[in-house]
Amino acid sequence: MMRKELVKKIEAHKIIPHLKLRLKERAELFTKDLFYTLFDMETDVASYMSELGEIFSELVEMACWEPDKPCVEIWDDYIEKLPHILEVLHHDAKAIHDCDPAARSVEQVYLSYPGFYAIAVYRLAHELHKIGFPLVPRLMTEYAHRVTGVDIHPGAHIGPSFFIDHATGVVIGETSIIKNNVRIYQGVTLGALYVAKNLEDVKRHPTIEEGVTIYANATILGGDTVIGSHSIIGGNVWLTASIPPNSIVTHTPEIKIKTANEK
Repeated sequence: MMRKELVKKIEAHKIIPHLKLRLKERAELFTKDLFYTLFDMETDVASYMSELGEIFSELVEMACWEPDKPCVEIWDDYIEKLPHILEVLHHDAKAIHDCDPAARSVEQVYLSYPGFYAIAVYRLAHELHKIGFPLVPRLMTEYAHRVTGVDIHPGAHIGPSFFIDHATGVVIGETSIIKNNVRIYQGVTLGALYVAKNLEDVKRHPTIEEGVTIYANATILGGDTVIGSHSIIGGNVWLTASIPPNSIVTHTPEIKIKTANEK
């Protein structure tokens, strides 16, 4: 095949008009700079806020596809919310420090806990999602997903003092509701019973009430499923129905142990 003909065939299949990979890269840079602005004591807030504003303008040009660019007005509203987001994240970090005996300091939580990083990026993306900025919040949380192994949709509603321990493999769906002081461990899934495109505007994911602990690899599914407050969900549990407050749900597998001499 001649080179010119090959080029034409490739170009003919590039049919998605708004697909710009640069958008993904700039959204990741925006996320990193936002994290530095809010947390790094050596970062000058004023100068970084100016740089963030410029990156956000680029994101608007690439990701706001309406002709009149209504996304331009979002930035001022968003930065007004940053002090409150920072306050909530301090509660998250304190909850991790207070609950985890392995955490020697709050600084250690900020610097080394992937669960905290995933929560922080989620909270920063969630406010943009609520305002209605398309695509960028999802790119932010997918960046955190790639870095930490935690997949939190920016549309989820999560209360303060949230603790994800060990982090890897956690999935929190778009319409999940998680109340205050909830602790979850690695491999937990808050998902939908089934997936269909016509459920786009339907609550598909569970509600977790205040003070619940969910241990490793538990799966909780369904928009009508409510886990009552202060309940404990054991490891490897599979739930598709609600449970009342103060419940303890366990999964007991059959375990057989044989010595080397047994047949």
